[in-house]
Amino acid sequence: ISRLDPQTNSSQIKDEFQTLNIVTPRVRPEDCSVGLLPRNHDKNRSLDVLPTDRCLPFLISVDGESSNYINAALMDSHKQPAAFIVTQHPLPNTMGDFWRLVFDYNCSSIVMLNEMDAAQLCMQYWPEKSSCCYGPVQVEFISADIDEDIINRIFRICNMARPQDGYRLVQHFQFIGWPAYRDTPLSKRSILQLVRRLAKWQEQYDGGDGRTVVHCLTGGGRSGTFCGICSINEMIQQQNIIDVFHTVKTLRNNKTNMVETMEQYKFCYEVALEALSSF
Repeated sequence: ISRLDPQTNSSQIKDEFQTLNIVTPRVRPEDCSVGLLPRNHDKNRSLDVLPTDRCLPFLISVDGESSNYINAALMDSHKQPAAFIVTQHPLPNTMGDFWRLVFDYNCSSIVMLNEMDAAQLCMQYWPEKSSCCYGPVQVEFISADIDEDIINRIFRICNMARPQDGYRLVQHFQFIGWPAYRDTPLSKRSILQLVRRLAKWQEQYDGGDGRTVVHCLTGGGRSGTFCGICSINEMIQQQNIIDVFHTVKTLRNNKTNMVETMEQYKFCYEVALEALSSF
């Protein structure tokens, strides 16, 4: 691991990214056997974007269900194992599974990085007022506010099938500074603000040990870029050093489509420089 060189140029970054693509593990169909089961086909946005079996979170079984599968993958951050659960934007038929995931894995936050789009079955999966049940999980709206590129909502959730498990507060961060046509967000400062606001909430609510559900349309490049920036930010805070290559390689060991483009990889460097300059 070396200190970040502000002079790291585009050709070096391009060479790193090409090396990263070479060393990224190739996923075989047998590595994703659960997602490929016929009974799980309609739970995936695309059979080309599947989590590997070894990184799957499994939902707590519900009576009468034949599958506890969700298209998601557990991801480590720099300081915490399985800090993130990366997933796709819920489909209309998986909204209940999505909220079960949040509840079953004691997640205290959700980060949404894509736009809603009815044409792509990206619908709103939360109540704007009062409460609503998604499968067995009751989601109650508590509050909402908007600050520049971030809409913050707080929900109280409870699994009505297991009321003895009590309630949990969840903060939903909807990032609106990343248009659908762009590989990267519009602003380095605003994505860094999101990373820091998430870290502050986790520290206040869970002592820094809470899990975060991160999603974009397919749970691919955007989600990976965000998780990478979070890990790099932790690295800077703890050691004042960063290693973008190792960070992204670690993410890709669990899910191959994390940080999909050279632009996203370069953006990780740019945000790291922004973070260093703001300390």
